[in-house]
Amino acid sequence: MRGYSLEQDLRLLINNPRYSDIEILCGDETKLYGCRAILAARSEVFDKLLYNGMKESYEKQITFPTINSSGMEIILEYAYTGSIREESLIKDNIIEAFYAADYFQLPELQDFIMMILRNILKKNYAENYSPELLSKAVDSTPLSEENILLNLLVEAVATIPLNTIKFGRLSITALEYLLSCTHEKESSFATPEYEVFRYSAILAAKQVSNSVFKTLMKRLPTLEQIEQMENPIVQVNITDQQTIQTIAKELEPLVKFIDFRRIKGQLLVDIIEPLKIVPSEIILNIYRNNTKFTNSNLNYIRGIPLPIDSDYIWDESACGSNLVIEDNGRVVRNDFNTCQSVRAKLALEDKGIFEWDVVIERVCEYAWVGVCASEDFDYEIFAGVQSTGWVIGSRGYCHNSGNWVKNYCPKFGDDARITVHLNMNKRTCAFTVNGVKYPEIAEWNNLPSKLHPVVSLRYPGRFRIEPAHNKNEKARPSSSNKSVSKEEIEKFTSLNDNFSKRLPPQTSEKSPKPKKDKLSSDDSDEELDTNKKKRKKKKEQSHGDVESESDE
Repeated sequence: MRGYSLEQDLRLLINNPRYSDIEILCGDETKLYGCRAILAARSEVFDKLLYNGMKESYEKQITFPTINSSGMEIILEYAYTGSIREESLIKDNIIEAFYAADYFQLPELQDFIMMILRNILKKNYAENYSPELLSKAVDSTPLSEENILLNLLVEAVATIPLNTIKFGRLSITALEYLLSCTHEKESSFATPEYEVFRYSAILAAKQVSNSVFKTLMKRLPTLEQIEQMENPIVQVNITDQQTIQTIAKELEPLVKFIDFRRIKGQLLVDIIEPLKIVPSEIILNIYRNNTKFTNSNLNYIRGIPLPIDSDYIWDESACGSNLVIEDNGRVVRNDFNTCQSVRAKLALEDKGIFEWDVVIERVCEYAWVGVCASEDFDYEIFAGVQSTGWVIGSRGYCHNSGNWVKNYCPKFGDDARITVHLNMNKRTCAFTVNGVKYPEIAEWNNLPSKLHPVVSLRYPGRFRIEPAHNKNEKARPSSSNKSVSKEEIEKFTSLNDNFSKRLPPQTSEKSPKPKKDKLSSDDSDEELDTNKKKRKKKKEQSHGDVESESDE
């Protein structure tokens, strides 16, 4: 029934010849219908076109050769009703709709389309159609780093391993744009560089012929297949020099965005060079580079390796005896007053930049986040007193091997998100606290070659580990972090004897009452064996060191 909903009534006018006074001829030769007054009122582009005193002002038909009907239908829906139904935006029209909105200068419609596209890509990560959309987008507009739609699609495709994208879904032009946008950039990327070459070469062969495509598919195994092969040396059957040159010509635009330095030398010698589709001077330069720089900092993958959620769980085999791990390994809590540590299963080694988040779901008096070595680390005590632990605390301090650095960051509490930035190329570490990134800690400039994420906590602490979220971080300039003097440390450690007499923190309705420590100060030395005495001594040392921070 009419008269109850303005939006519903206006929808009756959309593309309705009865209520229209102008025909719109689209680029695909489809004819749509519109109302001059409504279109002019809603878009300055339509206003200048339809009421300029020129022939368009009087003609019954206007033509838009660069806009297809699928995009124009979205423009009409938005112009008449001020909104778009989500179901109106589908794989076949979302790119056309975005560029039509840009053409008619409708930024709010562009924002809405971007929001819908983000939701689609997020909900359908495993089976999203971002490769097809990127292929369509690069053919629809001049390429620019300022194009928000292209940037979103590049980000989405970059997080999909190329081996999982069926040939034909991603055009060679789209692949070239993807590689150019991610070349020598520190952004998330899911595909090792050898697999980048493999996909590029096979896609180039597909442009030549189907038979050449099939041949190269057999001659370029995946990394997983190579691991299962006794002899990965490829027997190349492409003997026609003309065919080889044609493949090389198709591959040429992609080669300049492939970093062959990231590919293992054995793969270059056994698989890539025999194909003769990469210029010999490039291969020779890589051999020279590998000979000259035997300890290259380059990782096997460009940018930041894409995190795998299953890697980010706490390790029950490397955990303090009082700690409880729950929520499928993602959360650790401590029901005791003794500060203990736990590391994640994820091992960080070799070269590369690694990032992850620790969410402080429930803060404790001493909350610590950082990294630890895989060797010579005691999980029964606080990480920061150990030579193999590097952590920042909830009071803004950094701690390693009994050495403090004050005022690295502000204090943090419940729901704080701490992002750890570990640069294994430089063996350094920095942190982001609640969206503000702080500089690398100068004193930590030679970290070990293998590390793990680590936290230290006591009651009622509850910490969650996650892959680093993509978010805008505000960089903070380097501050004049003040190291604590030797006298101050001696003052701190003199408080050890008093720690066991301190009362436990106040309990909250949200948390259970703290349990009595398994090794309390009332236990007599006679009742403890030698190992227990050593363990107790370490715990008391931990207590004293972390307690000293609050005293300061």
